[in-house]
Amino acid sequence: MSSDDQDFHDHDFDEYDSDDQDSHSGPSSVPVLGRVLGLDVGSRRIGMAVSDPLGITAQGIETLQRRNKRTDFEQLRTVIRDYHVKQIVVGLPLRMSGVEGIQAEKMQIFAAELRKRFKLPVHLWDERLTSAEANRLLRETEISIEKRGKAVDRMAAVLILQGWMERQGR
Repeated sequence: MSSDDQDFHDHDFDEYDSDDQDSHSGPSSVPVLGRVLGLDVGSRRIGMAVSDPLGITAQGIETLQRRNKRTDFEQLRTVIRDYHVKQIVVGLPLRMSGVEGIQAEKMQIFAAELRKRFKLPVHLWDERLTSAEANRLLRETEISIEKRGKAVDRMAAVLILQGWMERQGR
C-alpha cells in the first residue's frame, strides 16, 4: 500500500460503528454516516424509527408514551444516545392542500426544541397520508385493535423516515 493509500485509509474512514450490535466483527471499511431517527409526534404517543448506520433502511422501534415535556425529552435523549443518532426527521402534518395549520406550527416548535436540546440537525418531512397508509398496511395483518395504535405510530415513523431517506438519495 502506498503512503497516499495509507493516508486515505487513516483519515477518511476514522469513524466506523464498531459498537453497533448489527455490525460484523472488526472494523468496517465503509464510512458510517450515522443513524437517523424518524418521529411521528402525536399528543399521546411518539412513533419512532431508526435508520441502519448507512441511512438506507428504516426500522420501527418502541413507541414512546408521552407523559410530560421533561420525561419525553429524557426518553428521546436515551434513544438518541443508544442508537448513536446523528440526525432527526420529524413528520410535518400539513393539510391536504399543503398549507401549514396549527399542528404543523406545533411541530415547527418541537423541531426547534430538538435542535436546541440535542444539537443535531432536525428535518421536517411532509407526513400527509403516512398514518392512513400505516393503518391500511396494518389492517392487512392480524394485529389486535388495541395494539394497532402503537403500531400505527411506529409504522408512520418508518414511512416518514423512509420517505426522507429516499429523497436524500440514500
